[in-house]
Amino acid sequence: MPVDTQIWTDIDYERNGKQFGMLRVPQSLNTAGWANLFIPIAVIKNGEGPTAVLFGGNHGDEYVGEVMLMNLARALRPEDIRGRVIIVPMLNRPAAEAGTRLSPLDGRNMNRVFPGQRNDTVTGMIAHYASQVLIPMASLVLDIHDGARTAHFLPLVTMHNIPNRAQMQRMIDTGMAWGASYVFVYCDVSGEGLLTGYAESQGKVALGTEIGSASQFGKEMLAIAERGVRNALKLHGILRGKPEPAETPRVVAADEPDYYVMAPVSGLFEPFFEMGDDIAANEAIGQVHSTERPFDPPTPVVTRKGGMLISRRAFPLTRQGDCLATLVRPFKL
Repeated sequence: MPVDTQIWTDIDYERNGKQFGMLRVPQSLNTAGWANLFIPIAVIKNGEGPTAVLFGGNHGDEYVGEVMLMNLARALRPEDIRGRVIIVPMLNRPAAEAGTRLSPLDGRNMNRVFPGQRNDTVTGMIAHYASQVLIPMASLVLDIHDGARTAHFLPLVTMHNIPNRAQMQRMIDTGMAWGASYVFVYCDVSGEGLLTGYAESQGKVALGTEIGSASQFGKEMLAIAERGVRNALKLHGILRGKPEPAETPRVVAADEPDYYVMAPVSGLFEPFFEMGDDIAANEAIGQVHSTERPFDPPTPVVTRKGGMLISRRAFPLTRQGDCLATLVRPFKL
């Protein structure tokens, strides 16, 4: 049954071979009463088999996924595939072109609006198409993120701790095959409506990533992302060959809010630890200096839980309530 969506495309999802095309999102602007926003999409198909959907640019200022998936779309050949790979390198193209987390068209965060609605703002319409057309075709869903401007991350693959144990085990297995340093089980501390959360709820093997940050962007992070995507596709029998992980990841979790350390006040954050360090409960991970009262003693930032520092704020200027650090503990299913 056709999905009732306002977005249309010139792509034929059932056709064998490689196609480059566009998702066309209706718009009406001051400069053009009748207009479409074009979202690039690639489909590589070879016969019957499973489908993977690969997303980048969910947040426009996270460049690892955008660049890696553009490279991958050009590189993959139909003869290397069994089944189908759908690649959307800039899901939130307006944000990608602006270099921002939120869409400049409607101020919304693409990764907080899933599953979206047919009659919605541009961001919600794109999410609706992804959730109602693209994700249902897939058994494997990958959403590539990095820490953008605000956070440094050790290379990791992310997922929620979902109730379906068999599905959770498949996600952990895929994360292990990826070959990044960590498989990270997390909880939503800044709102619901995530792409991977929706895909998980539909029974998909759904993984996100946090691979470095904008300031860490380069050859190493791009290689971790591409090798991981290729390994995941190989594990699921979509790409020919066997996974070739560079290392054995550790499975860790920050599945309670207290593992996320928020700024108690606004100001300039001075860290005391490097990523990968172990930090005790009730220990100061750093301090915040007031820009209004610079000669007053700084405010300590104290943990509630102990764990390893897997992520740290990258931009020193911070507001009260911003996440300054994420600590993790070992996780077993």
